[in-house]
Amino acid sequence: MAPPAEISIPTTSLFQPPDNSKPYTLYNITLRLPLRSFVVQKRYNDFVALHNSLTSLVGSPPPAPLPSKSWFRSTISSPELTENRRRGLETYLRAIAEPPDRRWRDTPAWRAFLNLPAGGTSVSGVSVEGRIPAIGLKDANLAAASDPGTWLDLHREMKGCLHEARVALGRRDGAVDNAGRVEAGSQAKRALIKAGSLLQGLSEGLKVMKEGDRGSGNRLGEGELRRRRDLLAAARVERDGLDKLSSSLGNVAGGIGVGGSAGVGGGRGGVASASDRAALMGHGGAGSSSAAHRGGGRVLGAPLPETERTRELDNEGVLLLQRETMADQDQEVEALMKIVRRQKEMGLAINDEVNRHIEMLDRLNDDVDVVGRKLGVAKDRRTIEDSDDDSMTAVSVATVPEESMDRHHREQDHNNNHPGGGIIDAVLLLIVRGVLAGVQGYALLEWLLGRISDALVWIVELGLLLVQPAR
Repeated sequence: MAPPAEISIPTTSLFQPPDNSKPYTLYNITLRLPLRSFVVQKRYNDFVALHNSLTSLVGSPPPAPLPSKSWFRSTISSPELTENRRRGLETYLRAIAEPPDRRWRDTPAWRAFLNLPAGGTSVSGVSVEGRIPAIGLKDANLAAASDPGTWLDLHREMKGCLHEARVALGRRDGAVDNAGRVEAGSQAKRALIKAGSLLQGLSEGLKVMKEGDRGSGNRLGEGELRRRRDLLAAARVERDGLDKLSSSLGNVAGGIGVGGSAGVGGGRGGVASASDRAALMGHGGAGSSSAAHRGGGRVLGAPLPETERTRELDNEGVLLLQRETMADQDQEVEALMKIVRRQKEMGLAINDEVNRHIEMLDRLNDDVDVVGRKLGVAKDRRTIEDSDDDSMTAVSVATVPEESMDRHHREQDHNNNHPGGGIIDAVLLLIVRGVLAGVQGYALLEWLLGRISDALVWIVELGLLLVQPAR
C-alpha cells in the first residue's frame, strides 16, 4: 500500500454523545492523497488502542511516543492541553506514515484506524465508502468541510453522488422488468440521500470558514466564498430536480407494476415529462428537440468551462491565480484612485485660476471705462485748442497781406514821384518780403512745436492712465 501523501490533524471537535453522557474531544485526521483528501475523526482512546495494537503486532512501539494522558486536566476545559495533545498526536501519526519503515503502516490496525481498505489496494484506489465520513455523522462531515482543501474533495464527491443518481435513474427509465427498476430506484435514492448529507455538511463548512479567524488557514476570501456558495446552490437545484424525477418515475413504475399499461395512464398526474427527463439526464430522446431549442444551455452537473489560464492548474493553482488577479485589481483600483484624486486637484486649481482671471477681467473692464472717460475729456480739450489756434492763424495771415499791400502802393507812388530811387526801393522791397517770410516761417514753426508739445503731453497722460491700474 502506498503511503499517504500527507497526514495532519488541523482541528479538533467537541462531541456530545446522544445519551447526554460526558462529552469528549475528537481529533480530525486529514489525509491528503494524490487524487483527493478525506477526514477521519478519532478520540484519544482510539489512539491508545492503536498504539497498543501496533506494539503487539510489530513487536516494538512506533517511532514517536504517544502523548501521555493527563489525570488532573481535561481537554474539555483546557484549550492549552487540547492544542498540545493535537500536536503530539499529529507528530505520532506522521512518524508512522512518512518514514521508509513500513512495518507499522502495513498492519491491519493502521488501515482500520484510518478507514483504509484491507489488503494491498493502493491508496488512490480506495473505494468511496471507505474515504468519506459515514452518512449521518454530522460532526465528521462538518470537520471535513471545514478545511478548504477537503471541502473541494467533498464537493467533488457530492457531484459524483448526483452523477451516480442520474445514471441510476437512467437505468430505471430504461429497465424492462420491475426488479431492475426497483434496484435502480433504490440505488438512486441512496445516492441522493448521501448527496443531501454532503450538501448539508458543505454548507456548514462554509459557515465555519466564513466565521474563522483571519490568521488561520481555514478562512477564505469573500470572492471564493461566493463562488462556493454558487456551486452549492447549483448542486442543490440539481439534487431537488433529480429527487423530483426519482419520485415521478417511482409513481410510473408503481403504476406499471400494478395495473400494467392502464396503470401508466392512471398515474400520469405526477409524472415528469420527457423534456424534463432529458434536461436532467443529459441525453436525447423526446426532449432532444427541446434541448436544441434552448441552444447551448448549461447541463446540470456539467463542469464549468476552463480557460487558457486555468486549464493546467490544480485547486491551489487556481486559488493562487485568483489571489494574484485580485491583487492586480486592487493595484489598478489604487492607480485609478490616484488618477481621480489628481484630476480633482487639477479641477480645483483650474477653478481657482478661472476665478482669478474673471476678477482680472472685471478690473480691466473698469480700467477701460476710466480710460474711455479720460480720453473723451482729452478729446474735447483738444478740439477746443484746435479751434483757437485756427482763428489766430487766420487773423495773422489776413493782417500781413493788408500791410504789405498798403506799403506796396505807397512805394509805387514814391517811385512815380521819384524815378531815381527805384533800385533802392526794389532792394528794400526784397528785404521787407524776406523779413515777412521769416516772420511767417517762425509763426509756422512755433505752431508746429506747439502741436508736438501737445502730442507729447497727451501721450504722457495716456501712459500714466494705463500704468496707474497696474500699481
